[in-house]
Parts: sequence; C-alpha cells; structure tokens
Amino acid sequence: MIMNLTSKDEELIALLQTNARMAVAELARRLGVSRTTVQDRLKRLEEAGVIAGYGVRLGGAGTSPGILAHVALSIEPRKTHDVVRALGRMPQVQMLYTVSGKYDLVAIVQASSTERIDQLLDDIGLIEGVTDTESAVILSTKVDRR
Repeated sequence: MIMNLTSKDEELIALLQTNARMAVAELARRLGVSRTTVQDRLKRLEEAGVIAGYGVRLGGAGTSPGILAHVALSIEPRKTHDVVRALGRMPQVQMLYTVSGKYDLVAIVQASSTERIDQLLDDIGLIEGVTDTESAVILSTKVDRR
C-alpha cells in the first residue's frame, strides 16, 4: 500500500526517530494536535508499513558497536541471489542494500576489531559470485536519524 505522507506525518516520524519512546501526549503537544489524532496517525502509519516497528538504539557508555564498515561488492551476473543468501548468514552483516552504479551491493558490517573486519572482508571475498569488493571503515557518526 502506497501512502502519501502529510507534513504532520513527516513531523511525527521525525519526532519518533529522535525518541521512539516519546509519550503520545508529548507528541501531540509538539505537533499541535490532539492525542487521538496522534494515535490515529500512528495506527495508519503502522498499518501502511511506513512504521515497521520500534527498537532500542544502544548508547556509547560500555556498549560500543565495535568497528563498522561499508563494503561495496561487484557480483557475477545471475549470482546475486546466492551472494545475498551467503551474506545473510553472516551475523556481522548488519544491513545489505542493492545499489545502482559501479557496484551491485553495499553491506554495512560490524566486528569487534579491525583484525576481525579484515578477516570478514577475506570471507566475503571468498563467496562464490563476488568478483570485487571495496571497503571503508566508518570513523565516526555525524548524523543518525534511525
């Protein structure tokens, strides 16, 4: 179901991305609408799949995610499905995107150290169908609206 978002929907989503635990009353106050309106909008956004769920984002104190890296992959023709399945079995692969351009896939990977990232890159390079990779270690996060 394709849903046209209103400006209030976008504002609501932005508030929830900042703090998904914000009380409905506070959301209503910030949006200048009633609590019932917020509840109705939330239900509509959830049913349409715009809001897929709510989660926990870990903070920095003692919960370091380790090393994150972007890995761009070139894939042999007709091997994408197999490569995606192999990458999906690797717990270090946090996200996997199909992309346009020079590469076919981009993975966001996580490991506890640069040595483990290095080993993971070797493992990814050994997957049948992967012809080329290019990686970049993430040094710091400047904006995160998840």
